[in-house]
Amino acid sequence: MQQIDQFRDLLLQPKRIIITTHIKPDADALGSSLGLANYLLAKGHHVDVITPTDYPEFLAWMKGNDAVINFEDGNEALSAKLIDAADIIFCLDFSTLSRIEKVGELVAASNAVKVLIDHHLNPGDFADYSLWTIEAAATAELVFQLIEQLGDKSLIDNDIAECLYAGIMTDTGSFRHPSTSSRVHRIVADLIDSGADVTKVSKLIYDNNSIDRLKFLGFAFSQRLQVLPEFGVAYFVISKEDLKKFNSKNGDTEGLVNYALSIKGVVMAATIIERDGKVKMSFRSMGDFSVNQFARDHFDGGGHKNAAGGASTDSLEATVEKFKNLLPLYKEDLNKNISFLHV
Repeated sequence: MQQIDQFRDLLLQPKRIIITTHIKPDADALGSSLGLANYLLAKGHHVDVITPTDYPEFLAWMKGNDAVINFEDGNEALSAKLIDAADIIFCLDFSTLSRIEKVGELVAASNAVKVLIDHHLNPGDFADYSLWTIEAAATAELVFQLIEQLGDKSLIDNDIAECLYAGIMTDTGSFRHPSTSSRVHRIVADLIDSGADVTKVSKLIYDNNSIDRLKFLGFAFSQRLQVLPEFGVAYFVISKEDLKKFNSKNGDTEGLVNYALSIKGVVMAATIIERDGKVKMSFRSMGDFSVNQFARDHFDGGGHKNAAGGASTDSLEATVEKFKNLLPLYKEDLNKNISFLHV
C-alpha cells in the first residue's frame, strides 16, 4: 500500500470500522474480512463486518462469524446506521461498489475513509487507500501483507491465521492454480507458525458435506453435465427445481464448475444456475482464454482472467441458448488453448 505511514497514523487511535465484502461471500471473502476484523479488534478498534448476503454454512467456524451482520436478513436499517457512523470502511475482495449492490450505495454515500483490498481486474476509483494487485493469489494474502507492512505480524494468532489460510487455500485451488507463488508458500508457512491448523481448516471446508449435497453432485454429474469437445467446453445447467429437489443450501454448488474444467481437453467451463429470480453464472478457463473478458462482454460480469462470474435476467433456457450461440465466435481462441494444453 502506498502512503503506508499515513495509513498507520490513521489507525493509531480507536476508530469505528466497517468491513464489507462481495455478495455470496466465499472463503477468501469471509476469511480475509474476519482475519482483518480480528486483527483490528486486537488493536483496540470497534469493528463490524457487514455482508450483502448470506454465505455457506461451512464457513461458520471462523472466529467472529457470530457477529457478522447479513444486510439482506432484515438488517438494512442497522447496516445503514453503522456505515453512516463509520470512520473507516474496508472493502475486501471486490473491485467496484456495484458488486455489493445496495450496500455499495451506502458505502458510496458515506464520508468515511474508504480502503480497497482486492486482487480482481478493473478496480473502481472510489477508495482513499488501496492495496490492489492481480498478482496476489487471494485477498487474504493482501490482508497478511497489510498487517506485515504495519509491523504487526506478532498480532496474528491462530484464529486470524486460520481465517487467512482458508482464503489462500481456496482461492489457489488448494495451491494448484498458477497464482500459487513462492510468496504464497512463505506466507502459509508464517500462518502455520502462528498456529493455523491446516488439517482442521481443510476438513471444515472440504469434508463437511451433507447427504443432500452429495446426492445433488451425483445428479449434476449424471444428468446436468454437457460437454462440447469441438470447442473444448463443458458446462452444467441447474434449474431452481433441481436445487429444490435436493434441498440445496448456499454453498452446495460451490466448486461445481471446477469439476467441468477437470475434464480432459476442456479449456473453458461454466455453471449456469437458476436462483433468486436470476440466472447466476460461473466461468473457469485454462491457458490464455479470458473468461473475465467473456463474462464482461456478454453476461454483466467479470473477475479474474481464468475465473469469473456473470448473471442474466433472461430465462434459464434463453441464457443457455445465448451461451451456446456465442461459442462459435470463440472457437479459434478456444482451440488454440486446447492445443496449448497438449504441448
